[in-house]
Amino acid sequence: MEILTYLGMFVASIAVLLKASDWFVDAAERIGLSWGISPFIIGVTIVAFGTSLPELASSISAVAANESAIVAGNVIGSNIANILLVLGLTAVFAKKVSISGNIMEVDMPLLLGSSFFLWFALYDANFTLFEAAIFLVALIFFLISSFSAEKDEDSQRHKASPRDYIILLIGGILVKFGADYTIEAIQKLSQIAGIDPDLIAVTAVAIATSLPEIIVSIGAARKGKPDIAVGNVLGSNLFNTYAVMAIPSFFGTLEITPTILGYMLPFMVAMTVLFAIICITNRISRWEGTMLLLFYVLFMYKSLEIAGFA
Repeated sequence: MEILTYLGMFVASIAVLLKASDWFVDAAERIGLSWGISPFIIGVTIVAFGTSLPELASSISAVAANESAIVAGNVIGSNIANILLVLGLTAVFAKKVSISGNIMEVDMPLLLGSSFFLWFALYDANFTLFEAAIFLVALIFFLISSFSAEKDEDSQRHKASPRDYIILLIGGILVKFGADYTIEAIQKLSQIAGIDPDLIAVTAVAIATSLPEIIVSIGAARKGKPDIAVGNVLGSNLFNTYAVMAIPSFFGTLEITPTILGYMLPFMVAMTVLFAIICITNRISRWEGTMLLLFYVLFMYKSLEIAGFA
């Protein structure tokens, strides 16, 4: 009964986290449009940050609960899920995903750089405040490059209502509480099952917190806007690497486990390189999407094998 109780808490808290993040993103998007920000830039920045909000909130809560090993697992697991699961499903459902040349010229090199940046920062199993500060500077550089790449001076501005700002605030508060209870459930489940919390973070939490990216990306591809789908994954992974890794480190020292360094981090870098190679042709076909999904099945099997369940 105890494990069912905490499984219920995990599912309920994840549901609150995702719904609150959805409210936060919608409100932020309307506010961004009212400020004259283009829909594409909103997708790469505001929406990408919003869909990464569950990872950030749960990572901060993990540090506060002395489970800082969850942070790296959360970041790496979510990045892997975004590339393999989100893009794989998007390509399969949309049959073919076309990619803008602008993404390959600017955002993809930045994504590749962020992956190697993370690998070099963590290779000594230590993530310092100086490295965290560098990550935040890199995030600011990404935001500046994104906003300067495209302006939306001709678009009609939407007017944000006071309700949008209230929803933004309520969404942020609910995200905080959803993250706290998610981490508490992970702690209890890991203790009951004898599994390392970082393995739960890189599997169950990564899939759950990637649901917004899956919904946004598949929806965008079906509406004939594949650039938003790919841009959402690119932006989310950049935010995960720079913001979700850096910000929690200011609340406590991050633990980097041997499993993260020996298997999960190299796998994430390899999949990011594969993502870049696939995108050279400016399209992702259905069979390539299927290949990405098969890689994710392999990753999950190896993760369960490490945990002793396979």
